Amino acid sequence: MTDIEYLKKYLDSDKLEEGIKKLEKGIPVQYIVGNVEFYGNIIEVNENVLIPRFETEELVDRVIKKLKNKKNIDIVDLGTGSGCIAISLAENLNGNVDAVDISKDALEVAKKNAINNNVNINFYLGDMLNPLNKKYDLIISNPPYIAYDEEIMDIVKNNEPHLALYADNEGLYYYEQILKNVKDYLKKDYLIAFEIGYKQAKKIELLAHTYLSCKVTIEKDLSGKDRYVFIENS
Repeated sequence: MTDIEYLKKYLDSDKLEEGIKKLEKGIPVQYIVGNVEFYGNIIEVNENVLIPRFETEELVDRVIKKLKNKKNIDIVDLGTGSGCIAISLAENLNGNVDAVDISKDALEVAKKNAINNNVNINFYLGDMLNPLNKKYDLIISNPPYIAYDEEIMDIVKNNEPHLALYADNEGLYYYEQILKNVKDYLKKDYLIAFEIGYKQAKKIELLAHTYLSCKVTIEKDLSGKDRYVFIENS
């Protein structure tokens, strides 16, 4: 579906001309329409949150398949943004879901999306693990992972929140912050699931082994690029 077709499908006819003008100015079609479909749900989006992507849907799908037979699991989504990951897991896994974001504006979007999709999620304002005080079976995150000197498309750089895109230490900062502090938040049989930049897999694997005694699995996305890291108790 082209962007124009997307606008025609989701915008009322009286708003179409204005929508096309915004599109011509380089505003993402998802922000113009105000929502995007993600794992079967309609997720509202605005300039305070990243636009959910297919790669993240694939992360969610793989995690659900890994944990679908487990009961009463404790789950946390770090850097929840629009809430798309947390909402999908709350719908498809048997457990309690928490979600954290450092952006108050992003959390407002996530809370609205949880209500609209009829799921119960506990939301926390704060930096990654900092506001939490319990242990989890699953810790999942698609954190900011773009290096500040990395080239990205103008439509992304000029519209989506830099707070959710960029990270220090060649994009590795948040992975290390999570892994360095995660021991106190893990149950015995845990799963940590990350979406990553396609060049970061080996460095994140090294970080995981630095801070945890664990098994690390790297999986590719549908384009054949390293995109997911799964960390489990060894």
